[in-house]
Amino acid sequence: MELHHLTATDAAARFRRRDLSPVELLDAVVARTAATEPLINAVTEQWLDEALIAARASEGRFARGEATGALEGIPLMLKEEQPIAGRTAEEGSLLERGHIADQTHPIVDRIQAAGAVVHGRTTTPEYCCAPVTHTALWGVTRNPWNTACTPGGSSGGSGAVLAAGSTILATGSDIGGSIRIPSSFCGVVGFKPPFARVPGLAPFNSDTYCADGPMGRSVADVALLQNVISGPWAGDAASLREVATVSGAVSSLVGMRIAVCLDLGGYDVDPVVMANTLGVAAALRAAGAVVEQVELPWGPQRVLETSWPHFGAVMGPFIESFTAGDPERTAQLMPYTRAFAAAAAAGGDFVAGLEAESEFYRPFGELMERFDALVCPTIATTGLDAEEPCTDSDAVFAQLMTLPFNVIGRVPVLAVPSGIAPNGVPTGVQIVGRTFDDATVFRVGAALEQELGLWTDPAWWPAL
Repeated sequence: MELHHLTATDAAARFRRRDLSPVELLDAVVARTAATEPLINAVTEQWLDEALIAARASEGRFARGEATGALEGIPLMLKEEQPIAGRTAEEGSLLERGHIADQTHPIVDRIQAAGAVVHGRTTTPEYCCAPVTHTALWGVTRNPWNTACTPGGSSGGSGAVLAAGSTILATGSDIGGSIRIPSSFCGVVGFKPPFARVPGLAPFNSDTYCADGPMGRSVADVALLQNVISGPWAGDAASLREVATVSGAVSSLVGMRIAVCLDLGGYDVDPVVMANTLGVAAALRAAGAVVEQVELPWGPQRVLETSWPHFGAVMGPFIESFTAGDPERTAQLMPYTRAFAAAAAAGGDFVAGLEAESEFYRPFGELMERFDALVCPTIATTGLDAEEPCTDSDAVFAQLMTLPFNVIGRVPVLAVPSGIAPNGVPTGVQIVGRTFDDATVFRVGAALEQELGLWTDPAWWPAL
């Protein structure tokens, strides 16, 4: 396997054996970024001098046999949405161009303290409010598997750099599928932690739909990063004091019961996505699990009716705070941002929405009294155009099977690939656990990863 497509766990093992240095790996991903960025456009900025200093410091620690951090020497890119004090925080918006952050996201501090070599930041849609990644500020980010298609959003840049080989690990965040959508379209692994597992910044640290989380090229890589960023933080009263360690180690699924739901109650699922999901079900049976196909009474219309009041209470006003009702400032927003804000404003009564969310959860909660995990497709379609306008919010969300699990945001969701569609774009599934049962979804994901043998094959990654 070429160095730029190593997993973090493989790289760490090679560092310890001293047959690869952090500097060599950084050089490889930087060279790959230079080769692919003119086409993919997934990086907002690079910090090459600082990264080289960090890589050399890690190299020295390994050479001297000193104590090393959990991410020691691993190249990593951060989603631009996660601020760093003293650096730009532009949110993909012309309105925020040149804005400098005055605080650092807690996961950034934890990643740097764990020894990662942070060498750049990745693109997002404006204010992270679309499942595609194109902005007037940064341009169009493209999918390394098929450059006519989007890598997804809002963590689209992170998904794209992982697929392209421009970094080894990346961060994302998820309020409606923003980690899982690009994980699916880019053929990588991503984890939406349950609400409050990973600390965040106001106001979204208190938003039960929202979570920051890890992305990588294997289940073990994602577990490695998740263990670094999770846990309580003094700046976030919502952050859970319980520390839930996860693992990418493979173990038997014998005795586990896994439910498979193909359409979540009415999503129009592409036959290729359906077939690849059934292939996942067969692989889980081969790994020893008891797998049963089930139904849930949801469907896209109910999901939208339930979620719009929530978006209208939190994310919609957040976006509107940047325009302050000024028509000239509003006109500078991306069309999809204006469409999202308008739909959120018409979302309905927040209290009624909370009641609807509780009723929405109940059939899932009852189902999970009989099963250890649920598996379903991540996205109903096989791809979106790289420049998809996304101005019809309801039509776009009706393709995304991720949003139900933000509505019931205390569930952990691991997104893994399920195959490749005829257009060359990967498909994916979500492994959903009971509330706050993070360990189980990683156990299922690790076994599935081994059984399918897809993204563990060096030939999996796109050749650009």
